[in-house]
Amino acid sequence: MSETPSNTLQYRFDGPEEAPVLILGPSLGTTWHMWDRQVPELAQQWRVFRFDLPGHGGAPAYPAGSVADLAARLLATLDRLGVQRFGYAGCAFGGAVGVELALRHPERVASLALIAASPRFGTADEFRQRGVIVRTNGLDPIARTSPDRWFTGGYAAAQPAITEWAVQMVRTTDPGCYIAACEALAAFDVRAEIGLVGAPTLVLVGSEDQVTGPAEARTLVAGIPDARLAVVPGASHLVPVEQPAAVTDLLVRHFSTAWQPAYDSGTGQTAIPGIPVRATPNMPQQSQLVQQPPQPPAIAEIAPAPVPVPSQALGRPDPYDAGLKVRREVLGDAHVDRALAEADDFSGDFQEFVTRYAWGEIWDRPGLDRRSRSCVTLAALVAGGHLEELASHTRAALRNGLTPDEIKEVLLQAAVYCGVPAAHRAFRVAQQVVREETTPTE
Repeated sequence: MSETPSNTLQYRFDGPEEAPVLILGPSLGTTWHMWDRQVPELAQQWRVFRFDLPGHGGAPAYPAGSVADLAARLLATLDRLGVQRFGYAGCAFGGAVGVELALRHPERVASLALIAASPRFGTADEFRQRGVIVRTNGLDPIARTSPDRWFTGGYAAAQPAITEWAVQMVRTTDPGCYIAACEALAAFDVRAEIGLVGAPTLVLVGSEDQVTGPAEARTLVAGIPDARLAVVPGASHLVPVEQPAAVTDLLVRHFSTAWQPAYDSGTGQTAIPGIPVRATPNMPQQSQLVQQPPQPPAIAEIAPAPVPVPSQALGRPDPYDAGLKVRREVLGDAHVDRALAEADDFSGDFQEFVTRYAWGEIWDRPGLDRRSRSCVTLAALVAGGHLEELASHTRAALRNGLTPDEIKEVLLQAAVYCGVPAAHRAFRVAQQVVREETTPTE
C-alpha cells in the first residue's frame, strides 16, 4: 500500500522484489481488485504493480484531466520507486494509459497487453453525456447499469455476489474523478498514431463485449506492427473478472515470450532482461489465440483534409483549429458535424467565420471559464429572443459543468432583466433539454 501525493497514484505490490515489474491498469469505475484472480499466478514470476485511478477504491480524489495526465502520474509514482522498465497490461481506460505510455515513453515499456481497449472509445459525445448524467444524478444510475456493460447476462445472473460487488465499486467512486475520467476518454484519440506503438502487444477481447468489442480489437491489431489478437469466448467487457483463468494464461504466455530488450544509449547494445520463462500448458478451450502476420501501420479512419484558411497578419496563429476543437467540446461532435455537413457554397463561409471568431477568438479566451461563458450566453440568448439557439446552448451548459439548478437560476435572473414572457419561453425549451440530457438510460 502507499501514501499518495497529488501527482502520484495509490498502488500496491505483489510478488518477489527482485522480479521484473508487471503493471496492471484498471478499467473506469473499478479498483485494483478487478485483477485479484490474476495476481497469484502472475506474482510467481513478476513483481506485480497495481494502481487505482484517482477517487477509485478510496484513492485520494485528485481528478486527472487527460489520459496523458494519468500516465504522467503513473510514471511519477514509478520514478519514486525506482522502476524504470516494465511490462504493462491495462483494461479499457487502463489500456488507454498503456497506449499513451507506449507512444510517449517507448523506452520504458518492454511489453504491452491491451484488454477491452480501442484507439478511440466510442464518441466524445457519449462520454460527455455520461458526465452530465453523473453531475446531475450522481453515480447510482451508472452503478446500477454497470453489470449490463461489464458482464454477459448469464454470468451476471449466475454470480449475484460479483454483480453486487461491481455495483458497489462504481457507487463508491468519487463523482468528480469519474466525470474527469469521462472527459479524458472523450478527448482520447490515437487512431492516427497507433502504428507508432513499438512494444510487442497482445490485444485481448471478450467475444461478447458490446463496449469495445472484437471490431475495435482488430483495429488495434491492424495498426500496431507487432501485435496479436486473443479472443475469449463467453466474456464481455470486464473479461479478467468473467474469464480469469483464460486471461491469466494469455498474459503469462505473452509476457513470458514477448519482452522487448532495453536499449543502452551509452554502448549501443541491447540488454537481455532476466525474464523467467516457464513451460506453458496447452491453451484452454475457452480461449482462442489468433496469430496475425506483420502488417504495415494502418489508420482506422482517415480524417478529411483541413479547410484552407488564410494566412494571419502579424504572425498570429490562425484560430480556426482551436475554434473547431472548442466548438466540438462545447456543442458536441454530432451538432458540429451536422452544421458543417449542411454548409454549402452559400453558407460555408459563415460556418468558417463562426468557428474562427466566435469559438477560436472568444470562447477560447482565458479571461472567463466555460461555465461563466455558458451563463452569459444563456442570458444573452433569452434577451435577444434567440430560442432556436437556446436548446443547443443549454446542452452546452450541461457539458460545461452547470447543473440544472444553476441553469434555472440563470433563467430566473434573465426573467427579471429580460422579461417574464421571454423567460417563460426559455424555461420551456431548457426544461425539455434538461429532461433529455439528464435522464439515465437503462
